[in-house]
Amino acid sequence: MKDARILITGATSQVGLPVARELAKSNEVFGLGRLRREHERKQLESIGVNPVSADLVTDDFAGLPRNLDYVINFAVVKTGGFDHDLAANAEGVGRLMSRLAGIRAFLHCSSTAVYQADGHRAFKETDPLGDNHRAIFPTYSICKIAAESMVKFSARQWNIPTTIARLNVPYGDNGGWPAFHLEMILGGMAVDVHADAPSVYNPIHEDDYMATIPRLLEVASVPVTTVNWGGSEEASIEDWCGYIGRLVGVEAKLHRTEKTVPSVRIDTTRMHELIGPTRVGWKEGIRRMIRARHPEIPLRE
Repeated sequence: MKDARILITGATSQVGLPVARELAKSNEVFGLGRLRREHERKQLESIGVNPVSADLVTDDFAGLPRNLDYVINFAVVKTGGFDHDLAANAEGVGRLMSRLAGIRAFLHCSSTAVYQADGHRAFKETDPLGDNHRAIFPTYSICKIAAESMVKFSARQWNIPTTIARLNVPYGDNGGWPAFHLEMILGGMAVDVHADAPSVYNPIHEDDYMATIPRLLEVASVPVTTVNWGGSEEASIEDWCGYIGRLVGVEAKLHRTEKTVPSVRIDTTRMHELIGPTRVGWKEGIRRMIRARHPEIPLRE
């Protein structure tokens, strides 16, 4: 992707920031957010991104940059209050899309949190939806489902080619779930894993989610294209915590409980058909993550 005008919401987030940095190398990128702290504006400007201040709950988005080619929505609000979170995540994306008629494509980052928990099966895009994140984020799954419905309506209403990508455990130099686990292991804390072991996911390294975004925009359509978005290689929390522990020389402690997210494996068949396989294996990605976040630690393997 080159010489395009791209708006990214949630551009200072864990996933949004590396994407914004990469796309700004060869495109004109605008980063939308509340940007209430001066350091957030400076952070965006330092990577060549133009800050755009707006609130998903209250703004009418009348002041968006003109002549946009693409919009990528990484914004997410998780206060735990349903009224506020639904207004931000579902109503907000609808009001945003109402201002986007004529763009080439819209990419909405959803989550595999939308699937109904069902043991260790690999979820397909057509599987039943449900509330699999309630144990740790009470509003998250429902807001993601509501946002998907709003995005589908808006794509049809304003004829906006759209992809809904259901993201599964993004991680890398800029953080992510495995990075939290790394800090817990270093601090001697136990990591929660679901009692219905193992807790299997499809972690996707930031190199891979950055590399696949142009293709996700290419396959956008009306009605929307919906696709799982995760690593081609599966790994469990037990796997990656054990590996982290061996690399840093600290035993990983696990705590089995019902009060955490259960296994969320994904079927990657449609993803591979539409955007191809990922390239960074989870062990390589974990090693790179540790080196980036703790260069002072000599790795044991």
